[in-house]
Amino acid sequence: MSLADIREGMGSNLESIAGIRVYEEMPDSPAMPCALIQLQDVTYDVTFQRGMTNYTFLVHLVVVRTTERRAQRKLDLFIDNGAKSVKTAIESDATLGGAAFDCRVTELRDIGPTTIGDIQYMSAKFAVTVIAE
Repeated sequence: MSLADIREGMGSNLESIAGIRVYEEMPDSPAMPCALIQLQDVTYDVTFQRGMTNYTFLVHLVVVRTTERRAQRKLDLFIDNGAKSVKTAIESDATLGGAAFDCRVTELRDIGPTTIGDIQYMSAKFAVTVIAE
């Protein structure tokens, strides 16, 4: 499967979260709140004879920062295991629509302010490991 198929599958899973926009490629000026899917690194030949590849993606969850406290509370909704959980949404179809053998959200990192186009937002980055051919 292609990287585009993996991104599309992950995007479809994230679209199950009400109220966020999902971008499979980094946009110039995203609408908030949003999830941005970014490939971070690739490990080739995980199994014998070029059998599997591990892809690590970062899903940037970005919200408007009207106040620090309000923005943190918005992020908490996506971090917790509730209806807006990013982890639950991504792992809802671990094959990403048939594009992968498995995917897992492995960690949450870098919770804090971020700047996009000279505007300050709050974000959290979810690391996602995808195993595919």
